[in-house]
Amino acid sequence: MFADPKKNIEQFAFHSGMTIADLGAGSGAYSLLAARTVGDLGKVYAIDVQKELLQRIKNDAIKEHLSNIEVVWGDIEKMGGTSLKDDLIDGAIVSNLLFQLQHKDIFRNEVHRILKPEGRVFVIDWTDSFGGIGPHPESVFSLVACRELFKEGFVVDKEFNAGTHHYGIIFKKQ
Repeated sequence: MFADPKKNIEQFAFHSGMTIADLGAGSGAYSLLAARTVGDLGKVYAIDVQKELLQRIKNDAIKEHLSNIEVVWGDIEKMGGTSLKDDLIDGAIVSNLLFQLQHKDIFRNEVHRILKPEGRVFVIDWTDSFGGIGPHPESVFSLVACRELFKEGFVVDKEFNAGTHHYGIIFKKQ
């Protein structure tokens, strides 16, 4: 099975009242699930550089009566590019994104900046390229590379199976 956002959200153990950032939110699948999970006392920031995707998330949130999602147009590969305050977020979702980033170190530093002390980063990415779906084989960002990227300022909290062609790993901010 490919990555199942609902099962992966369960691995994240989000709870009512948490503040979450979905970085590179894309279609918003994780944003919407996270918003339901953190409830009215929580908040989800869906951040993406593509305005049309953010509008789609906003429309879907309205249809689903989710008032705890805020869409943010931002560049997650720039320091301050999320427009979020320092130490604001309990958890950052990073799904199918790392293989696309050119400035991974800057991205990691931005995630570190916005996370609360001991906040967590929830990473799901491709283990391989499958039948023309996902990244080109040379662009796959492996679990080993992911651990290496987040070794500065983070520790591994948990690893989990995120689907047939995906890995899942949770890092805690140090």
